[in-house]
Amino acid sequence: MGIVNATPDSFSDGGIPRSLDERVELAAAQLAGGADVIDIGGESGVTNRPAVAADEEIERVVPLIERVAGDLGAVVSVDTYKPAVARAAIAAGAAIVNDTSALRDPALADVCADTGAGLVIMHTRAAPKQRLHDRSFDSGIVADVRALLCERLSLAVSRGVAPEQVMLDPGPDFAKTPFQSVAVMRALASLHELGRPLLLAISRKDFVGAITRRRPRERLAGTLGALAFGARAGGHMARVHDVAAARDFLAVLDVLEGDVDVDPGLEVDDSLRWEAQASTFEPGER
Repeated sequence: MGIVNATPDSFSDGGIPRSLDERVELAAAQLAGGADVIDIGGESGVTNRPAVAADEEIERVVPLIERVAGDLGAVVSVDTYKPAVARAAIAAGAAIVNDTSALRDPALADVCADTGAGLVIMHTRAAPKQRLHDRSFDSGIVADVRALLCERLSLAVSRGVAPEQVMLDPGPDFAKTPFQSVAVMRALASLHELGRPLLLAISRKDFVGAITRRRPRERLAGTLGALAFGARAGGHMARVHDVAAARDFLAVLDVLEGDVDVDPGLEVDDSLRWEAQASTFEPGER
């Protein structure tokens, strides 16, 4: 799952301004790099900014979704917790609602039930745009993740969402200290007991930054470490900024771990053996 932010204040973009065309180009590059889904969000998860009104969020995401789903033919998820935004995004071509609020508004489940859209339910105890680091959860965070995801899955099903529409996200960083995020990641395998696919939203997260002491755009190596662990623990989809690097990483991991067969005649193409060198010859020289 590639990430394309339609926001001016993403934690990892460093305030880089992007036009609609540039965001479409980013989505195209992620698809070329191997993304299966493009996740588009119109409100940053940073907690030092106020929430965005639904109308403004719709204005941010709908034109981008129309282009990415329509022109590029991509499967699109919309990162939102607002039912009105989800409905508008699905009408524009989104196929999945990526809810980072743990169904704080159950009407979001109604939208998915009505439209058949997929639903990602993420664990968090914090309200949207609020930061919560509660050390009293240190010893019980894994049990809380399991219990809340189970409860919210049941809520979604009770409102007409088929279990097959749902993917679960343990929510690293959301209402969790780095210590708690690590504990949840270590327990990923146990979450298969919930019976639904797991989304690993681990890209450039603070728990990676806490371990590596790196800023968000310097966390690729740490993100790949988390990706390796998540893949071994049976994660089904990874939400990442650096799609091509993640796909290359998983391709090599799959081969070395024996999950993919290798042809005895495997060779690297000559065009890939060396970096291209700038010519040192003057015009007319040979």
